[in-house]
Formats: sequence, C-alpha cells, structure tokens
Amino acid sequence: MKVTKERAAENRAALVEAAGHLFRERGIDGVGVAEISKQAGLTHGALYAQFPSKEALAAEAFSFAAKQGVEQITADRNGRPATLTDCLDWYLSVDHRDNLATGCPMAASASEVGRQVKAVSERFTEGFEQVVALIERGLGATPVKAEHRQRALAMMAAMIGGVAASRAVAKADPKLSNQILRVVRRIVGELGREERQVEGARGKSRATRKRASGLRAAVRTPPS
Repeated sequence: MKVTKERAAENRAALVEAAGHLFRERGIDGVGVAEISKQAGLTHGALYAQFPSKEALAAEAFSFAAKQGVEQITADRNGRPATLTDCLDWYLSVDHRDNLATGCPMAASASEVGRQVKAVSERFTEGFEQVVALIERGLGATPVKAEHRQRALAMMAAMIGGVAASRAVAKADPKLSNQILRVVRRIVGELGREERQVEGARGKSRATRKRASGLRAAVRTPPS
C-alpha cells in the first residue's frame, strides 16, 4: 500500500521527535533504530524509507531539538518578552539539568558529538552559533562587536559545560552538582555584565527592553 505524502511527512516528524528525545536522554550511541521506530509507533521499514541511516536521522533530530531549544529560550515569560537573564536562569537551572529528554541537545550531547559523523557535528555547530547569536545580541550597549562575540562564545561554552558537569556528578554528590550550577550562573552573569542592568527601576526597564529586542532579532536574523 502506497504511503501518501501527508502520511510520509507525519512519519518523518514522529521519527525525528522520538529520536530527539531518546538521543538526548540516553545518547546517540545508546539508542538503536528499533527503539526509535517503536517509540514513534512505526516499523524499521518506515524509518529507512525516510532516512538512509541512523546518522542521517541523528543530524535532523539534533537540528529539530536545537530549534525547540531556541523557541524555549525566546518564549515570552508571563506575557513579557524574554531577556538574556531569563535565558541564563533557565539554562543553568536544576529543572533543565534534570530533564535531559526535553532540554538543550548541546548540553545533552556535547561530549559525544565529536565522535559522530560530520553531518551531526554540523547541526551541533549551527545550533551553537544560533544561541551564541542570541546571547551576543542581548549583551547590551557595548560598542565593540568583537567583544560581544568573545563574551557570547565564552558564556555559551560555560553554560554547556556547566550543565554537563552538574549532570555528571548529580547522582554521586547532589550538593556539588547544585554548587556547579550556582557558580557557573554567577560567572556567566558577570560575563554578561548583568550588574550594569540593575541600576534602578528605570535603568533596568531600559536594559530589559534592549536585551529582549536582541533575543528576538537573533531569531529573525540567523548568524552568517
């Protein structure tokens, strides 16, 4: 029986979503195509009708998960636009650390992406660059663009590493795990120069508007 284009698109979306959750939760090498197919409610044949290999599926799943992460970072908070501080508070939180399947794929998979095929590395790089652009545009009024870039790179690398390290020790030493998140959050906040953005209610309001605008602009204008 021939599968319609609409049904094929639905199958592909189901596979990508299932793979995205499983890869983040258990690692790309820790999940097989049989389990992904089952999770999506499909067969092996349906998977290979859509993707020539598990690696090709992993690349698309990573791209999809990264897009979800950007949407989560930039989503409105209680009716107001997201700010850079909102992004940092969510990323370096216990909730994000403890929910691998729905969190940032970069923090979940950074340690293994280097061992994957080039296509997966490319999707990681694209996601990394997009979030760096969000941070860069939300840093404030410093006129030196090169400094924005350097700070944003350092902040994103620290965020990914902080979440990964916190997860690695969470079962053995929860206190240390939480301490890592707090320390990295403070250091990243200092890199973002948040202290400049809390000088009274009016100053804080202006800074918030600038940072929110920067996050939205980054979504509209992908990095080159």
